[in-house]
Amino acid sequence: MARIIIVIMLLIGVAAGGLLYYQQVYAYYEEVGYSDDAVQLTAVATDMPEPLSVNDFEAIDATSSPLRYRACFQTDLALADLIQTYETVTFAEPRVAPRWFDCFDAGQIGTDLRGDVVAFMGVENIEYGIDRIVAIYPDGRGYAWHQINACGEVVFDGNRPPEDCPPIPESTQ
Repeated sequence: MARIIIVIMLLIGVAAGGLLYYQQVYAYYEEVGYSDDAVQLTAVATDMPEPLSVNDFEAIDATSSPLRYRACFQTDLALADLIQTYETVTFAEPRVAPRWFDCFDAGQIGTDLRGDVVAFMGVENIEYGIDRIVAIYPDGRGYAWHQINACGEVVFDGNRPPEDCPPIPESTQ
């Protein structure tokens, strides 16, 4: 009898583990469709996001977390022109994507950011405390993801935001 109970408990554990894995890797993600403003960069002159001309756009997102956004695309615009026109960021850390979204390799992008790949501010505070970062390679390949900004780190830890942060929306308080 004890063996039967042990086998049942093991089967339940395996089933629960499989369900948890499925939920983390597949269940909440949805493909994001292309729109004219699918990729935006913040202009130095206006401090406002502007649409970037792209093709071969692929993206995923999930409502379960604002950090689950990932995108891959191609642009024909010259990297030197983008650097002069749009705001670059010094700290960009790509988030790991699910293995099945194979166009986005966070480890490789992170390594390449130490070389000739440039990270730009896509949209600051796309959600409170979350920025959309866009990395572009010299050959026109581009990637986008969400990461927590300085205001978000402080607020999400339960502290008051510094004075230079925007007001906290009531829905996040």
